[in-house]
Amino acid sequence: MKRNTIPRFKKLISVGVPCFNEEGNVAVTFKEIKKNTTDLFNRYKFEYIFVDNGSTDNTKGEILKLAKKHKNIIGIFLSRNFGPESSSLALMDYANGDAFISIPADLQDPPDLIPKFIKKWEAGYKIIIGRYINTNDDVVTHLLRKNFYLLLKIISNIDIYINASGVGLLDKKALNAVRSLPEKFRFDRGLRSWIGFSTAFIYYRRRQRRFGKSSYNLFDYFKHAEKGLFGFSYLILDIMVYTGFILVLLSFLFIVGYLYTVFVFGNPIQASIPLMLAIVFFGGIQLLAISIIGKYIQVIVEETKARPPYIVEDTVNLTAKSGSNN
Repeated sequence: MKRNTIPRFKKLISVGVPCFNEEGNVAVTFKEIKKNTTDLFNRYKFEYIFVDNGSTDNTKGEILKLAKKHKNIIGIFLSRNFGPESSSLALMDYANGDAFISIPADLQDPPDLIPKFIKKWEAGYKIIIGRYINTNDDVVTHLLRKNFYLLLKIISNIDIYINASGVGLLDKKALNAVRSLPEKFRFDRGLRSWIGFSTAFIYYRRRQRRFGKSSYNLFDYFKHAEKGLFGFSYLILDIMVYTGFILVLLSFLFIVGYLYTVFVFGNPIQASIPLMLAIVFFGGIQLLAISIIGKYIQVIVEETKARPPYIVEDTVNLTAKSGSNN
């Protein structure tokens, strides 16, 4: 007798799609996501959550068109651009599923990863991370990104995975753990590692963007790097302490040596330029140290503010029954 493999109660999987100025990609992205989830309808229910992070084009209109045709598409429209981390948090906050998958609307991370993520989840892993084996960045951005994650892996107090993308799957337990973290100075890749849980990886090649262009510039990458450095490492402060101790020790030895020279040989050192260079050098170190402390204070200030990480201006299909696969 053939065993019935169709579960009596289907689990719900939430697929989150962050969007910012992606009017040309919204419909295409959903078409590819639907294509890669249709074969799973006999085992799972799906809801598709689109978060529009304050787009200035017709991204909202494209999401509304899809939501009108498909009641399991949920649209969340933020009042302005609150940054990619807040957009990701909004997706997770509105996810109802037993698992949550994130796929950006730029289609550089292919939706055909979804069945692979689910297969690993079925094997018992709580977190599945997509790791790319290539990038479409220019040479400078590629080198900066690669060396930043190598540095962060060395100095951070958690295991940061090299070439780990933002796409992946979170089991409901892992999802609730990330959602429960109250911090506002968020670095998602770090938080995903910090919560623990069994983790698996899917390796893939990134694709070229089809429509539009990336809104990220070099300054945005540096701001993103700050969140990782100051949110997951205290080594910079430790270096400041050790550097200060070494400089004080060297200064003390210099003073002792100088006094000995004066008493024995008189005052042979008649040089204002070396003195000026020493002042500039030590002044620069002090300014750098104060700036680093200021960055940590900035993180503290951000965490003590009572402002929400994002504000929702409008929603669509939020009260509709999730996971009807229609």
